[in-house]
Amino acid sequence: MAVRSTAGSSQPRAADPAITIDAVLARKAAAELIGTALLVFFGCGVDTISFGFRAFGSSIAAGILVTGLAFGLILLALIATIGPISGSHVNPAVTLGAYLMRRMTIVDAVAYWIAQILGAIVGALLLLWVLSTSPFYIKSRIGLGANGYGSLSLLRASAGGAFLIEVILTAAFVLVFLSATMKQASVAMSGVVIGLAFGVANIVGIPVDGASLNPARSLGPAIISAGTALSQIWVFIIAPLVGAVLGVGAHMLFHQEPLEAGSTTPGLGRFRAQSAVSQSAADEGTRPAGTPPATTAAPAPTATPEPTTAPARAEESGSTTQPGSTTQPGRGPQPGAGRGSGGEPDDPDTDVGDANSGGSGTLLLLN
Repeated sequence: MAVRSTAGSSQPRAADPAITIDAVLARKAAAELIGTALLVFFGCGVDTISFGFRAFGSSIAAGILVTGLAFGLILLALIATIGPISGSHVNPAVTLGAYLMRRMTIVDAVAYWIAQILGAIVGALLLLWVLSTSPFYIKSRIGLGANGYGSLSLLRASAGGAFLIEVILTAAFVLVFLSATMKQASVAMSGVVIGLAFGVANIVGIPVDGASLNPARSLGPAIISAGTALSQIWVFIIAPLVGAVLGVGAHMLFHQEPLEAGSTTPGLGRFRAQSAVSQSAADEGTRPAGTPPATTAAPAPTATPEPTTAPARAEESGSTTQPGSTTQPGRGPQPGAGRGSGGEPDDPDTDVGDANSGGSGTLLLLN
């Protein structure tokens, strides 16, 4: 069994019996690590400044809008930067969706997940390093932009409310990501669509639970800041993954990505949408070239060929049929002349005349 790196490509993977790990996988994993670190550093940095330091004072709406736009814009920049390398997932939920859609192998997916988690931790450490230089920063009070519910939620949402909003937002975002990165989708617009979708989802989710949509984005700051955020991290790991599965299901409902010949269909791939075709269209696709299409109508009765007249047969054999005349020398009756299409004699008298001629080349007419 071979495993080839196919991440970042919209083409479905095909089963390969050899075991070879593409060397490019390390480059893709490094891109995911750096991209996730930048996403956490910039996104959670703006979140911490907006709500931890209260940069906008009492204007919560301004903080929500700026933080949501920051997450969307940094993801847009990452798509333009590392998108050609790794696809710019920077999100374990998106990677899960790409794997379930058979756009990458399980080895690629695991490598992406490890890189994304490590990148989130690195980004949180870098953010802590920068914020620690401020005399006004207190980690236990200001935090690192971690997600949470209850006392950590602007709306004081419960764990159930946080779980529900994460499932809905992640499902919608994964659906947009998979649709925008299809082969027939516009490459120029895909980054803009994905970035805007991520920004809008953050604007909706920030008041409820800080808007995760990304287990790595939640795990990195939670590990570094510890405390209550780390005890609530289970919601922001499980809920986005559930939302990713639902997003894949919605994508397969609306779109169809063809499987390569000979490929298997693990996981949710067996629920791939199939286009409805008629039986006749299916038969046309499997009929060899040049073969006429089969019809179900009853065959028309075969017409019985009308017997050929004696003069016509005589003309075909090269002989004359006038009384008392003889055929041209050396022009005896041709084999099969005077017979119908079935090879059977048409006229008994003609056969008698042929027998009496004895092959002498003279045709006798009997009265």
